[in-house]
Amino acid sequence: METGGQKLGSQEFGDSRFQLGTNQSGMRAHNERLVFSLLRQHGSLAKSDIARMTKLSAQTVSVIMRELEQDGLLLREEPIRGKIGQPSVPMSLDPEGAFFLGLKIGRRSAELVLIDFVGTVRGMLHSSYLYPAPDATMAFVRDGIRSLRATLSPEQDRRIAGLGIAMPFELWNWADAVGAPRGAMDQWRSLDIRTELQAEFGFPVYLQNDATSACGAELVFGRSGNLRDFVYFYIGAFAGGGVVLNGRLYGGPTGNAGALGSMPVPGMDGRPAQLIDVASIAILEKALKQQGFDATYLWTSPQDWGEVGPELDHWIDRAGNALAYAIVSASAVIDFEAAVIDGWMPSSIRARLVAMVAEALRKIDVEGLAVPQVREGTVGIHARALGGASLPLSERFLLGGSTPSKEA
Repeated sequence: METGGQKLGSQEFGDSRFQLGTNQSGMRAHNERLVFSLLRQHGSLAKSDIARMTKLSAQTVSVIMRELEQDGLLLREEPIRGKIGQPSVPMSLDPEGAFFLGLKIGRRSAELVLIDFVGTVRGMLHSSYLYPAPDATMAFVRDGIRSLRATLSPEQDRRIAGLGIAMPFELWNWADAVGAPRGAMDQWRSLDIRTELQAEFGFPVYLQNDATSACGAELVFGRSGNLRDFVYFYIGAFAGGGVVLNGRLYGGPTGNAGALGSMPVPGMDGRPAQLIDVASIAILEKALKQQGFDATYLWTSPQDWGEVGPELDHWIDRAGNALAYAIVSASAVIDFEAAVIDGWMPSSIRARLVAMVAEALRKIDVEGLAVPQVREGTVGIHARALGGASLPLSERFLLGGSTPSKEA
């Protein structure tokens, strides 16, 4: 198997497909990605199954599978006997075939994750803060990457296929919203984090909006069935989202498609507001602080918020209503199969929020529209970091890749 004039085998494997980030081109690359995508979806398949699904010849599939197995990307499982003819031999992705790093830089916390080729988390680090100070955040990233890599063997480390960064675009513009001191986040304006980290660590680095990355995690790692077209909302410190069309993450020409936080919705006083000003967890935090409560657990304990009180009930009511209007507006443009809602919150709170959205939808005039089914997300609180890790996985191994990266 050749790419860019280099054979993918033995020692040359790491130099071509991985560390140097050589882009593959041509029909063979497409067919390989098709095989990887099918195995991700089905878990394991025999060569005959893949030939039937892809309409490729049995010989073509056999050659592809053999070479991918030799490259350490596929595993041969136990033969399935009992049928006429040769036993069927299922093949699956080799968890050790590739590793991916994902970084989430959020308004209240940062996460760094290491996953293997099948998406299993091999390590995760977390840092909470009042606001993402550039120097402290970069120190966390550098130290964290070295710490996670130290857990790998030399062979595993050689198979790191890239780092994906999920962070808000133009992070410096969020200084007032997160309560940062004046000028404390200005350095983000001139910091090219993607170029800097790629130069320092040597593997490809990708960059995407954090909410869009969370949408990518649902697409690649989620359990939402075979949804091909859905609108996705991630409720973190601030609300955002993404769009999946024809089974692919859609970012548009600037990577900012699915900027659902900016969508107009009814505000608290009945006047138009943006979704971000109603459905964000920062709004709940503000309400709790106004009542004299310490709300830091919203960021440090996303698995369990404990007893929050009536402020949570009010927030779920308002956020659910706003999300319902956002879903209807999105459905007037694109005929989505589903609206998926996830976020930095306990699963029980997410379930309540989704139920409130469904209830609010029943009160809105949707004549002439096909309203999508409202579903809970299946990835959860780490969706943005896992979405970051999905960027190199998708770009380098799966059909469609992700959306174009954008400078932060």
